[in-house]
This record gives sequence, structure tokens and C-alpha cells, in this order.
Amino acid sequence: MKRHLISAADLTRDDAVLVLDTAEEMARVADRPIKKLPTLRGRTIVNLFFEDSTRTRISFEAAAKRLSADVINFSAKGSSVSKGESLKDTALTLEAMGADAVVIRHPASGAPYRLANSGWIDSTVVNAGDGTHEHPTQALLDAFTLRRRLVGRDAGMGKGLDGRRVTIVGDVLHSRVARSNVLLLHTLGAEVTLVAPPTLVPVGVESWPCEVSYDLDAVLPKSDAVMMLRVQRERMNAAFFPTEREYSRRYGLNGHRMAKMPGEAIVMHPGPMVRGMEITAEVADSDRCTAVEQVANGVSARMAVLYLLLGGSEPAISTTRTEENN
Repeated sequence: MKRHLISAADLTRDDAVLVLDTAEEMARVADRPIKKLPTLRGRTIVNLFFEDSTRTRISFEAAAKRLSADVINFSAKGSSVSKGESLKDTALTLEAMGADAVVIRHPASGAPYRLANSGWIDSTVVNAGDGTHEHPTQALLDAFTLRRRLVGRDAGMGKGLDGRRVTIVGDVLHSRVARSNVLLLHTLGAEVTLVAPPTLVPVGVESWPCEVSYDLDAVLPKSDAVMMLRVQRERMNAAFFPTEREYSRRYGLNGHRMAKMPGEAIVMHPGPMVRGMEITAEVADSDRCTAVEQVANGVSARMAVLYLLLGGSEPAISTTRTEENN
């Protein structure tokens, strides 16, 4: 793997499979009475969040602590950033503190890339979401969930998602999750279809490694997994569809539509869910919805990323067993 994780495009197929396999090993740690490994003891990881976050920040914090790293949580609110401090000066402060890795979420697309390539810090940089650009660790945890559900835990080890059909539905225009998922799922061999209103399809989408459809009902019977996206009103400065009711009628997933999906197909959502808008309570609470499972898998996937970027490329569990026996 490269030194930083800025984009899902940074991962080759071998890299992605290695992360998924390592995440599978990390998931086994969660079944232990003591859910900690000593692999990153003495390392310092900073969670640098310029945007509000619940799942991602807590997930990275839990992942780092389970690997025995020291964690510093930095929020822009109430910090020097709110007083006008620049990203460069914040980065220099973190460098002075001896951060080994910086996990950054920022409203500006490209901020993690700037931080990683600026020369301001020597730390490893992990993109936890930048503007409407990318969110690579979300794509990894989604791929991990897909492989576990569609291929099987033990059967999936060493494998990608070849031939699996994944449909991503909703506000693709403003979704960094959609962009990262399209790139990573394609790398892993899956066939991806985007479904959205024409106003919520990005310019240049024809260059993405996926298909585009505007008819959800036509795509559902051919989908192994359907990933619903939240409509990101906070990023909208215009009317992208007539009404919420009309959007839900055409692009929302309800029980009737879920019944059109193949029997083993699953429903995914990166959260937070807006029930009644893109997904009904009936679907969100069904056994086929993996939203809660994705949150749990997020800790395992992020443990794998931090371990591989900071710890090494050997199998995590066998390495730590050796350490524990010394």
C-alpha cells in the first residue's frame, strides 16, 4: 500500500483485498473478551475533523484504541481554527506534537491531498471525507460488508467481488461515498449502476467505471445489493427535484420495491438515514438492511487501514500473537 490513503483509486486490487482480509482478522478481535491488540502501541493518531461527524470519528477512535494507539481528537469548533488558523498552521502544530497519522475530515475537496503532499508534516494521512470528493474508508467498510454477505466470511478470504451487481441510488452529485464506492467496487470486479434523478448525476459521470440509469424499478431485479444515499440538502443551493414526496415515489426504497430484488440481495446505507425519504422504516428495520452491520464493520475496516499504513504488511493476528507470547 501507499503511505497515505486519500482516494479509493490509491488502492490496487491486491491492496484492497489485503485490507479486506486484514479487516476479517480484526473482526475476530471483537469476539475476544479483551478487544485490544498491541500492534500500534506508542503511536499517536490524530482525528482532525473540520466537519461534524459521529460514526466516522468514533469509528476511527475505536479502531485506533483497539490497536493500542494514543488518540488525540481535534475538533475545529472551539479550536484555533474557529479563530482563523489555517490548515498549514494546524498541521505544523500536529507535527510538533509528534503525530504518526492524521485522520482528516474537511469540507473542502482536496484538503487531505494538500495535507499529504504539502511537506508540512511527515505523518501518514487518511482521508475521512473531503467535501463532495471521496470517503475511501467508507467504501472499504461497504466492500467488506458486501463480501461477508454475498461471498461469505471464510469463503471470501483472498477474493474480490467479481461479477456482483451493486446499485447505488440517490444523491450521487453530492456524495463522496458514491464516488469512492464506484472506484473501489470496480477495482474489486463488481458491476456498479448509479440510479438518480438527472439533476443529481455529476457532470462527467460517463468517465466513471459504471452504468447510469434513471429507472430504479428496472434495475432492482438485477441487483445483488442496493445502496441508498441520503439527499444532502446542506450541500444544495437550488431545487434539484420537485418535492420530497415525488423524490420518494421515484427513487425511494419501500417494501414493494424491495420485494422485486433477488432473494439474497441486501440493502445498504452509509447513514444517517432519513426514514420516509430515501428509505422506509419497513426496509430500514428489515433483516436485509445492513446499516447497523456497516457501522460495526467500519471499526474492523479502519483498524485494518491503520494497521497496514502504520504497522506493516504481515497478517495482523499472527504478528500480535507472537508479540503477546514474548
